[in-house]
Amino acid sequence: MPALIVTNNLEDWPFEVPGAEVADAQSYLTQPEYARRRNVKLFNLCRSYAYQSTGYYVSLLAEARGHKPLPSVMTLQDMATPSLVQLASEELEEAIQHSFAPLQSKEFTLSVYFGRNLAKRYEVLSRKLFNIFESPLLRFRFARGEDGWELKKVKTISASDVPESHRPFVLEAATRHFAGRAVSRGKEVRYSYDLAILHDPEEHENAPSDEKALKKFVKAGESLGLSVELITRDEYGRLSEFDGLFIRQTTQVNHYTYRFSRRAAREGLVVIDDPVSIARCTNKVYLAELLEHHGVPAPKTLVVHRENIDRVEELIGWPCVLKKPDGSFSQGVVKVHNAEELKTQLTAFFKESELVVAQEFLPTDFDWRIGILNRRPLYACKYHMAKGHWQIIQQERTGAGRYGKSETLPVEMAPRRAVQVALKAANLVGDGLYGVDIKQSGGQFHVIEVNDNPNIDAGVEDQILRDDLYRRIMEVFLERIDLRKARNFRQ
Repeated sequence: MPALIVTNNLEDWPFEVPGAEVADAQSYLTQPEYARRRNVKLFNLCRSYAYQSTGYYVSLLAEARGHKPLPSVMTLQDMATPSLVQLASEELEEAIQHSFAPLQSKEFTLSVYFGRNLAKRYEVLSRKLFNIFESPLLRFRFARGEDGWELKKVKTISASDVPESHRPFVLEAATRHFAGRAVSRGKEVRYSYDLAILHDPEEHENAPSDEKALKKFVKAGESLGLSVELITRDEYGRLSEFDGLFIRQTTQVNHYTYRFSRRAAREGLVVIDDPVSIARCTNKVYLAELLEHHGVPAPKTLVVHRENIDRVEELIGWPCVLKKPDGSFSQGVVKVHNAEELKTQLTAFFKESELVVAQEFLPTDFDWRIGILNRRPLYACKYHMAKGHWQIIQQERTGAGRYGKSETLPVEMAPRRAVQVALKAANLVGDGLYGVDIKQSGGQFHVIEVNDNPNIDAGVEDQILRDDLYRRIMEVFLERIDLRKARNFRQ
């Protein structure tokens, strides 16, 4: 598999590795030739991987393009999450104490280059740390307290931060890693039949499932032999008690819902929404690239950065819709009618993200929502636009009139093409529970987005299947728990 090293500037990587090409991040993000490449193993050596920074988007778009980035988006979020750093310290406590037992100092910094350290004494610990925080160049800060050594901070570094005396070792470690000698991650074993449903009682009408629907999920699970419990953010430390996690609140990457999902997946739980689906679905830049890469029909779309603003009018036209990458419930989505409005909105959006999505405006009376579960269609709805508004929800309003009316019908009565494109789009993301929004315009069906946490409210999405809708979702959890238990037993 061809290796591509991406840095902020070409001079940031002064090494020559056989078979590896070096590219600057701006070129990788904006030049079509990189988007067209196949089977690329990408090493992201940008100076920063902060959320929605250039380094973040290198890994995000690499995944959308089918490339294999190191670090992945999940790893980027792990490194920025203090609770996960603490969890890693707890998981590796024995290796940490053993490695640093001879030290007399109160602090120690460990450099890990492609999973290795110069000192053989730290080889095992370095490999274990790399298996959790899979990033090429890392520094870990440890501190010694009354109970021993503890991991305090994880930091990515660029090649320019590597001491001159370490560079020959970095080159050797990189060459070995590029040759495919990476270490695989171990697997956890779980055996219980308890299912947790994470929800937020304070979300109210923005919650993906209302109180009545949550009760129906509990009842359906219990009818199948699952012990189902509603939990909130305060019960993060109890995740290990469960065998499955069902997230029924609005998900975001920079949010505790992602941390719940990530930790649950790491501990061997069956998770919907899984962390990969959250990372992919909650960023519209990723979805735009993914749909285009795989030929899924969508409105004319342009990923906008500071250097191609003038192309919006040429490629999209007026009016057009601007979307923040991580907006939800129609928030962070605006319609602009001319170049002046475009400039004003982009100035505000660029303060939060390096990239913004511009999309053709397709006026319709309703959006199709096709629910997909386990790579199969589950339900079909028509979400009508809020009265006097161009979206299905008018965030500025409260109470009556905030949402447009909805209409649920059997999947087999929905347009066949709408179901087909919804399945194709959702299957590119994963095998969880998704709601695919589709616009029907001029006899064509265009995917607007794939939602990882679709609404399932009593009296709306369950109008056709009724209680069987909740039972089908719980059956997927049960099947996956049984499968995982059987697989772990064979191991």
